[in-house]
Amino acid sequence: MQLLQHTKYFIFTVFLLTSSVLFSQTNPKFKIVLDAGHGGKDFGAIHHGFVEKTIALNVTLKVGKLLEKYNDLNILYTRKTDVFIELTERAHIANKAHADLFVSIHCNGVKSYEPSGTETFVMGLTRNATNLEVAKKENSVITLEADYKVKYAGFDPNNPETLIGLKIIQEENLYQSITLASKIQDNFTNELNRKNRGVKQAPIWVLDATVMPGVLIELGFLSNKIEGAYLNTEKGQDELAKAIADGILSYKKEYFGTASVPSTPEKPVKQVVEKENVSVAKQEPQKTTPEVKEIKEARVTTPVAKTFEDNAVVFKVQISASGKLLEATPGNFKGLQPISIFEEGGLYKYYFQATTSYSEAQQFVKEAKEKGYEAAFIVSFKEGKKIKLEESMKKN
Repeated sequence: MQLLQHTKYFIFTVFLLTSSVLFSQTNPKFKIVLDAGHGGKDFGAIHHGFVEKTIALNVTLKVGKLLEKYNDLNILYTRKTDVFIELTERAHIANKAHADLFVSIHCNGVKSYEPSGTETFVMGLTRNATNLEVAKKENSVITLEADYKVKYAGFDPNNPETLIGLKIIQEENLYQSITLASKIQDNFTNELNRKNRGVKQAPIWVLDATVMPGVLIELGFLSNKIEGAYLNTEKGQDELAKAIADGILSYKKEYFGTASVPSTPEKPVKQVVEKENVSVAKQEPQKTTPEVKEIKEARVTTPVAKTFEDNAVVFKVQISASGKLLEATPGNFKGLQPISIFEEGGLYKYYFQATTSYSEAQQFVKEAKEKGYEAAFIVSFKEGKKIKLEESMKKN
């Protein structure tokens, strides 16, 4: 019975993935679902008088307000008030809307008062104990639902074996999710000087159940008095909201080819539109990026040992992405080599190894994860251009 339930879930998910792709080809607006974590009877983390559900909602609404200025964006919310929304409903809202992006906003909280910093999660498998604790905390809302054992087909938010058993439905979604997460984390660090705890993978149910790229953002630790106080201020919430909105706009431009222009140009979103608006206003036709963008190699200081035929499908392992360019030396990548670097949409992406064998690439992923790159995953290339993993598997 349980196998049948999972099979039905898989078939339904594939159907949603297919329909979502077809819909997005005809839908003129880029659709974003903003999810304020917790709400109603689910307070989330509470420390020093700071309440997660309230801060998460405030920041989410501020992100939405910034993005609603752009007439080529369609912003939807899982909640706009202090109400309890089940995890299944949050995922259902995004899937039913055929959203292009799902962004869930939360705050951290632990027993110790020491930890601080921002971190952004994408869906994935991990055995990292800290990441599993975050996953269990964000998934624990399931038990507040009366019939959760039926709805979630035996999913137990407190059982690590259940968490590790979750599957990533689509490799391409993971790739795009990591790109968005990296952009947001870079904004937190570079623009706001917040401590960067990185982009991480964790088996979080709401990310697994949504069929589009998505991230879960932890704004900071309410258990840390100083950081909690910052998160609880209007200024802090405004700054964090802008960093998130900027990351979303940058992601949308990279993957959908055009920069968003605000419908109210007299009040532009600073640092995003000011840089882009000049070129958009003066030479919009020339600045439009084609739908399929060539990935341009930036710098390779450690040569790839193997050479391949021009039409060969080559698998590489992406271990990280950043707005900063690092030398591809083993010392910068925990001893891993060879490393190649590609620049895509202003983001530097770092790849470990290269092979025409998918099974060998899987071993390289394992090696990268053993070095601490928990979010490592396989990307396929042909003739220097990135192609979808499923296409590459057909060619092999």
